Amino acid sequence: MPIQSLNDSPRASQHLIQRRSLLLAAAAAAAMPSVGLAQTFPARPLTLIVPFPAGAATDIGARAIALELGKLLGQTVVVENRGGAGGNIGGEAAARAAPDGHTMFMSTNNIHAMNPLLYAKMSFDPNRDLVPVGPLLSTQLVLVTHPSVKANSVQELIALAKASPGRLTMASAGSGTINHLAGEMFKMRTGTDLLHVPYKGGAPALNDLVGGQVQTMISSVPLAAQQIKAGMIRPLATTGTKRAAALPNVPTMLESGVSDYEAVVWFGLMVPAGTRPEVIQQLNSAMVRGAATAEFRERATAAGFELIPGPAEQLAAMIRADIYRWGPVIKASGTKLE
Repeated sequence: MPIQSLNDSPRASQHLIQRRSLLLAAAAAAAMPSVGLAQTFPARPLTLIVPFPAGAATDIGARAIALELGKLLGQTVVVENRGGAGGNIGGEAAARAAPDGHTMFMSTNNIHAMNPLLYAKMSFDPNRDLVPVGPLLSTQLVLVTHPSVKANSVQELIALAKASPGRLTMASAGSGTINHLAGEMFKMRTGTDLLHVPYKGGAPALNDLVGGQVQTMISSVPLAAQQIKAGMIRPLATTGTKRAAALPNVPTMLESGVSDYEAVVWFGLMVPAGTRPEVIQQLNSAMVRGAATAEFRERATAAGFELIPGPAEQLAAMIRADIYRWGPVIKASGTKLE
């Protein structure tokens, strides 16, 4: 009689089946936590922190995407304004939140590329304590003058500034803001000397420009568009590499003869570092889908924004490019903030 192998015995076969069943059950149990977590996110209403006051460009974009995210994620998205310190107060609040995806942050290049170079001390590191979900919107800036300024082009303004160094005034939303630094870049690239006049916000600066208290300003397109259309201020150039969709008849700085000039404000979603990759991907997917809706596109373009939704890696690359672009400008300007 041949020797029966162990694997051929009924008891061995039953043992093998039981062992395989246990292995399959263990594998299923190991997979269950990640599936369960993915299925339960979001488990409650989400918060979108905006680091600037209500009505600012960042706030407009945040409220528009919050509506779409709420529909797609099945939970209310509450916009929470935490302004102050150039966006650092809101940024710190987001960085200190639980990294579970229920707290998002509407960030800008000012916070990631400029503030770390401007502020001597920061209570958090925006490029370590926050991680990208993805870029969402951008807007160009526009160089505008009061109609009394005898310059109808960038080159005429440069000639006027060089004829009277330090006499032409250039307003900004405040020291260290992107329109202030865009003005510093303009002076560097053109070899001009304009007197910086900082305000506590872009709106009061624009109001004084309209009133003739200051002569020039580099404003965001959404803020200046209505006054430009009304003929209250004169646009000379926009600051992107291509013409702004909201101001198609206004040339760029590059077209106007100012080389190596680009100053664009972007807005993107961030979450606290440590947030799980699958949650970040879920938020990114909802953001991209929300940005594709007709309602969002209409609201964004009407406000003067351009849509740039994309993956997290794209936003990370934009931050690196801005650090490289603005570092020399900040150093040359000598601007330091407490």
